[in-house]
Amino acid sequence: MLNILRRHGLWPFFYALALRILHALAGFKVLKAICAASPDPAFLQCPAGYTALFLPADMLRRFDEDPRCEMSAAFVEQALARGDECFALLDGDTLAAYGWYSFRPTPIGLPEMLLHFSADYVYMYKGFTHPRYRGQRLHAIGMSMALRHYLARGYKGLVSYVESTNFDSLRSCQRMGYRVFGSVYLARLFGRHFSFSSPGCELFRFGVRSATGGS
Repeated sequence: MLNILRRHGLWPFFYALALRILHALAGFKVLKAICAASPDPAFLQCPAGYTALFLPADMLRRFDEDPRCEMSAAFVEQALARGDECFALLDGDTLAAYGWYSFRPTPIGLPEMLLHFSADYVYMYKGFTHPRYRGQRLHAIGMSMALRHYLARGYKGLVSYVESTNFDSLRSCQRMGYRVFGSVYLARLFGRHFSFSSPGCELFRFGVRSATGGS
């Protein structure tokens, strides 16, 4: 929290403090919905020495054995079963950075809740850069190259979200070409999760809903 005060000022500090209290009381959080519709040409060149590719299933299953990659075997199998794809940058045999891309309603870590979005877009999630490779903009490069690929396939762009108190990630996403188009509000009451999407989410059909059909 003090880092937020130092880096972003008084208002973001009090906002993050209030959200932390509300989350402790009722699981309340705010997700900022973001979209990228055109890749930044500055991030479309794969750096020398790296290989950029969509990882096939056999390679993914090899990397899920390495805890440094932050992909469990269960996660990989569930993602592949949904038809999700993983675009990565490799440094030799080392997984330097990756991001996952989904075309269907996707879990977001809340029991029985799925993120929904328009079929015109691809949902980007679980962006990761190995600690040894951070600071090289590899995530931005991978995301931009994946975006170019999906635009060529006829999609309108990428959608994703960032928690509203993650100010550094929001700034980073804006530098990569994402724009905020709405907010999703989540809360937990009496053991159930509830969600509400702001009007800006309607165009993208972006929201969190129960896997069983509720709110």
